[in-house]
Amino acid sequence: MESRTAFQSKTIMTDLVLPSETNPINNLFGGELLARMDRAASIAARRHSRRIVVTAAVNHVAFNRSIPLGSVVTVEAKVSRAFSSSMEVFLDVWIEDRESGECIKANEAIYTFVAVDETGRPVKVPELIAETKLEKERYDAALRRKQLSLVVAGKMKAADATELKALFI
Repeated sequence: MESRTAFQSKTIMTDLVLPSETNPINNLFGGELLARMDRAASIAARRHSRRIVVTAAVNHVAFNRSIPLGSVVTVEAKVSRAFSSSMEVFLDVWIEDRESGECIKANEAIYTFVAVDETGRPVKVPELIAETKLEKERYDAALRRKQLSLVVAGKMKAADATELKALFI
């Protein structure tokens, strides 16, 4: 199985915020944004694995900035690390300033997907090659996030979480 770069999974989805997608104060519903991020992340994971993928977890979501009605919203997704059958996908959400055209980071999220076969059984995925400084930072941090999730879920002993322990020693 040939390794793939993070860039090969890059997915960009741009859309407009419409009235039916907003809350009573005319900002994009959080659930609508989650759905948009899930779709972009799914495409990125599928591009990396070339398999059917299913959402396994939404590990992190930061709603840092509201997204007003009429905004142009861009969701960028890239696989940040591939494990055996799972992939972590990092998402950045941008809004375009109406007057200047400048893109401002509004939100970010981290999703986990699992590649499966036609019967729903997990299958191996290619290794990920991180190339840029940001990709390498996200790649390294993905293992710490995975270990933390496993420890919290009781699937790994804290003593075995070597990457997490290294942060405190």
